[in-house]
Amino acid sequence: MFAKKLLGTSALVTATALVGAAATQDINGRWYKKLYKPDFQPPAKTFPLVWPVLYASIALTSAAVLVPRARERAAQKRRESLGVKYAGPQADAASDPAHGYQRALLLNLALNASWSWTFFRQHDLDLALGTATGLAVSSTDLARRAGRVHRGLGWALAPYAAWCWFATALTSRIRTLNN
Repeated sequence: MFAKKLLGTSALVTATALVGAAATQDINGRWYKKLYKPDFQPPAKTFPLVWPVLYASIALTSAAVLVPRARERAAQKRRESLGVKYAGPQADAASDPAHGYQRALLLNLALNASWSWTFFRQHDLDLALGTATGLAVSSTDLARRAGRVHRGLGWALAPYAAWCWFATALTSRIRTLNN
């Protein structure tokens, strides 16, 4: 079950990375080179080192969060197919810590891919800042949701959330320096 979930979350994360990478083809373009950048801008070689690790943590953690829900749904289907009435605890939205995680993950990955397009392709620093802020909030929420399933899963996404907040600060400063 974990391998199947990992395959699914890895496919989603890989698609996100590819969509985002397609937008960053212009990273050596004139517009980006002419931007004023803050002193805390990491060297360009940092990004291709950091993102694969963050993407792997998103895929692994998300699979781990989603497996218990999938197992419970599969067990419920087996019980129903056998005509067994199950009076045990029901996983409803209020009691299921993984509830909504998949939707939150999809929103997060959409924001993740969108930032590159708003910044590198549209050259819209205001929209890029809004997207980065949304991504940072979403990443924090994803870590919170994962932590409700298991504390270690929340901590596994903490570097991703921290990086997104750093990217928001970086985007904000670039916007300020270039307006």
